Amino acid sequence: MKFLNGIFTIAMLLGTLFASAQTVEPFWLGADISGTTELEAHGVQLRNAQGEPRENTALMRELGLNAVRLRVWVNPARGFSSKEDVLVMAERAKAEGMALMIDFHYSDWWADPGKQFIPKAWETMDYEQMKEALAAHTRETLQLLKDHAIDVRWVQVGNETTNGFLWPMGRAGENMAQYAGLTKAGYEAVKSVYPEAAVIIHLDGGCDPHRYHFIFDGLKAHDCPWDIIGISVYPYWDIEAGLEATWQDTVRDFTANIRGLYARYQTPLMVVETGVEAKKPVEGKQIMAEIIRASREDCEGHCQGVFYWAPEAEGHYPLGAFQDHQPTAIMEAFTEAAEAKK
Repeated sequence: MKFLNGIFTIAMLLGTLFASAQTVEPFWLGADISGTTELEAHGVQLRNAQGEPRENTALMRELGLNAVRLRVWVNPARGFSSKEDVLVMAERAKAEGMALMIDFHYSDWWADPGKQFIPKAWETMDYEQMKEALAAHTRETLQLLKDHAIDVRWVQVGNETTNGFLWPMGRAGENMAQYAGLTKAGYEAVKSVYPEAAVIIHLDGGCDPHRYHFIFDGLKAHDCPWDIIGISVYPYWDIEAGLEATWQDTVRDFTANIRGLYARYQTPLMVVETGVEAKKPVEGKQIMAEIIRASREDCEGHCQGVFYWAPEAEGHYPLGAFQDHQPTAIMEAFTEAAEAKK
């Protein structure tokens, strides 16, 4: 009997270990390709490195990526990045078997550390009404996706909210309590539709711990939850802003920040935006490969993935990864990282 009990115990342990192995989170290699439908509307045809025509989502999959990030604007003037437009792209991501991140800007247009404009339809609202509107917009967008059998793995409540969002009401420097309350309304709205989705709070300047301590200490003090800390890693902008002297400094400091933030808050992190200078693709590949490697190897397992922002963008944006509507060597960093995982 003791022998049989021993066999049973070993079998149970093996089963548990097998189940754990089956649920290990992969390292995510993704891209924000929200601008795809607008490019298509302007007649742009993307191609792979061999010159063969490709739809952008399929091209990202071909390059080895396993996840897609899509932004949502409230009432965009031209319809791009509306919830309906996001559904179009989300269905493509589903067809390619790619995990999906939804990024709520809570604006009718771009939201980032330099601008967090209140949507036109919300401009006369008071704080309580604003929380209700934010929650309703979040629920309606996510419910549209759920009604079409789209699985959403991550949701950003705000984009680069380094000093809050929905200014001036949710400006964190003056109104941290209101920023936290609005964020909590978004968090609860996400969970009401996708209980298992991870809610991300995203800031810029991933090399600078001080801005992260300011926001996340403030959210914590006002009882606002989050699941993942999202960071932007842009060596180019860090050097432009005088935060760093070299790209190597950015890599060193963002990984140190990830380790420090995990120790302080005990939540995982993710590089939800990154990019390198498009006109220097050989150097860009080197930098991108090092960002991916450092995220996987130097963060003690606390970084869950790396997402390139708008690789298909050309001309007006200096940090894309395409030339003549084809991927440059920069994207090979992702392909090689994907191959290395196999």
